[in-house]
Amino acid sequence: MKRFLIIPLLLAALPAPGTEFNVLRPQQSSITFVSKQMGVPVEGSFKKFTAQIAVNPAKPEAGTARIDIDLGSIDTGSAEADEEVAGKAWFDSKKYPAASFSSSGISSLDKGRYEVLGKMSIKGKTLDIKAPFTLKQEADTLIVEGQFPLNRLDYGIGSGVWSDPSVVADAVQIRFRFVVVAAKK
Repeated sequence: MKRFLIIPLLLAALPAPGTEFNVLRPQQSSITFVSKQMGVPVEGSFKKFTAQIAVNPAKPEAGTARIDIDLGSIDTGSAEADEEVAGKAWFDSKKYPAASFSSSGISSLDKGRYEVLGKMSIKGKTLDIKAPFTLKQEADTLIVEGQFPLNRLDYGIGSGVWSDPSVVADAVQIRFRFVVVAAKK
């Protein structure tokens, strides 16, 4: 009998259909990247970022996103490399401490797959970006995951000797995972 009482309690804990998910769980979210240096994949992440995301799984095309990344929080796995990419030849993070993305629209690609359109700003340059992503609802949590290529040279990232794409590839795969929940009422 007790088991049957638990089912209504579990259902009551789930968000109502049409609920907007808009509270980021930063400890479960991530922004990572993969680039190639002399043909060898190099992975890293950004440890500090904020994301204002609002998505209703019933109407994802009406969703919005604003992501701000602290460029000084880069983690390449090497303190020396982190210091190098903070310098003027790369991010120039003293002058440009943050990168940002602001969505302008979302379109459906197929079941559970979408594409967000928006503007990416890095080092004072703003360009259009398209990023495919998936939505996956798990109980009271919505997981937004995707990836897109970013051409670093378009933003002036890696000048001088670092501008040679045979040394460091121009294309960088940016991967994101945002875990959001509905605001408590």
